[in-house]
Amino acid sequence: MELIAEKESNNNNNENNNNVTSYAQALVVDSHDNHPKESDEVRERHARDLKAGLHPLKHKFVFWYTRRTPGIRSQTPYEDNIKKIVDFSTVEDFWVCYCHLARPSSLPSPTDLHLFKDGIRPLWEDSANCNGGKWIIRFKKAVSGRFWEDLVLALVGDQLDYGENICGAVLSIRFNEDILSVWNRNASDHQAVMALRDAIKRNLKLPHSYLMEYKPHDASLRDNSSYRNTWLRG
Repeated sequence: MELIAEKESNNNNNENNNNVTSYAQALVVDSHDNHPKESDEVRERHARDLKAGLHPLKHKFVFWYTRRTPGIRSQTPYEDNIKKIVDFSTVEDFWVCYCHLARPSSLPSPTDLHLFKDGIRPLWEDSANCNGGKWIIRFKKAVSGRFWEDLVLALVGDQLDYGENICGAVLSIRFNEDILSVWNRNASDHQAVMALRDAIKRNLKLPHSYLMEYKPHDASLRDNSSYRNTWLRG
């Protein structure tokens, strides 16, 4: 599979091991918190992971990818082009998965790398997404990988405000730029939409020169475009 890379050098592996230590506290579910909306299945998973000496995340996540051939209009439905890479629900499994994923700079264009909560497919029509939208940020290719990694850590670690309103994130590798987007459930909840914008800016330490754009998924369905004709800028 083209998105799975070989293990990096020992130096890079050591650096990732150090990252485990620095980010573990943020990624681990606080066992003293009560989450009444959690299902019995989730609570059982957390208890099982803790018993095994692992550090459960608040949510289970799935990495997906989409790869298209440049210049060729495929007759295959978009949904059929989305391929699951791996799922994870603990800090340990996350790092095993993440350290073996190819870096964004090595991925061909056009490719989309998706990170979504388990049970939510990266489709506008998915029941969790259909009433929502996404914040969009465009990056030069030289820096997109760093911002994507920061966003992945914030998302997996449940560090963004209104986290229950977040469905997932996408990194779109394109020819001249890379585009990062964060999907949320409810495009009509203006307070949650703007709070998510502020949380993204804060967690990514986004320079003021970067423009963020918002587009509801129903608008994308109407114009068949992910990133054109955005509705809101901030």
